[in-house]
This record gives sequence, structure tokens and C-alpha cells, in this order.
Amino acid sequence: MKFSLVAAVVLVLAVAHGTQAGSLVKRDAESDMDKITRLINEMSASITSATQDMVEKVKTMEVANQAQTYMEDSRAKIQPLVEKVQAEAAKLQEQVKPFITNIEDQIRPMTDNFNAQVRPLTDNFHAQVKPLTDMMEKFFQQVMDQTKALMPPQ
Repeated sequence: MKFSLVAAVVLVLAVAHGTQAGSLVKRDAESDMDKITRLINEMSASITSATQDMVEKVKTMEVANQAQTYMEDSRAKIQPLVEKVQAEAAKLQEQVKPFITNIEDQIRPMTDNFNAQVRPLTDNFHAQVKPLTDMMEKFFQQVMDQTKALMPPQ
């Protein structure tokens, strides 16, 4: 009977220890499970963020490529028009050139005649005004010298 009692006590202790050990393992497992869940959530958030960044970069690159393609297509469409306008402008210039030369040839004698008539008048005016401007220049120089003489030294 003593043996049965000791065996029963050992059995109760073993069961109690097993229950506590199971409880401890269960708590550790829950704690580890929480850590793993948190780690997975953080990794998921990080992967999601990185994926969104990559998607934005790809979209930006696509927009830039579309803009470049649009510019190249527009340039290709406009270039023939530019060349055509330049060719037409060159033709127009060649057509107008004789007309302009003719006008210059007709106006040149009039401008030469005008210059020949006005030149003596401007020379005469300059000759009459030159002494007056020289005299005024000397006068202003004297006024400045006298004003400087009146000012206190600095």
C-alpha cells in the first residue's frame, strides 16, 4: 500500500509536471507563433511597399518613354513641313531678290543726290556749332573747377 501511495504521488506529480510543461510549451508556442506572425506581417508590408515603389518607377519610366516616343513621332511629322517651308522661303527669296535689287537701283540715285545736297549743309552747321560747343565745354569745366575749390576737403 505504501508502494501504491508512492506510485500514486509520483503519478500525480508526473501528471502535474506534464500539465505545467504542456502549458509552458503551449505558452512558448503561442509566443513563437506571435513572433512568426509579426515577422510575416512585417515582411509582407515590406514586400508590398517595395512592389509599390517598383510599380511607380515602372509607371514613371513608361510615361517618360511615351513622352519621348511622342516627341520623336511629332518631330518626324513636322520635319517634312519644316523642310517644305524652308524650300518655299528660299524660292520666295529668289523671286523677290530681283525686285529688291531693282528698287535699290532706283532709290540709290535719289539717296546719293539727297546726300550730296545735305552734306554741305551739315558740314556748315557743324562748323558753326563747333566753336559754341567748345566754349560751353570750357565754361562747364570752369564751373566744375570753381565748385570743387569751394567744397571742403574730404
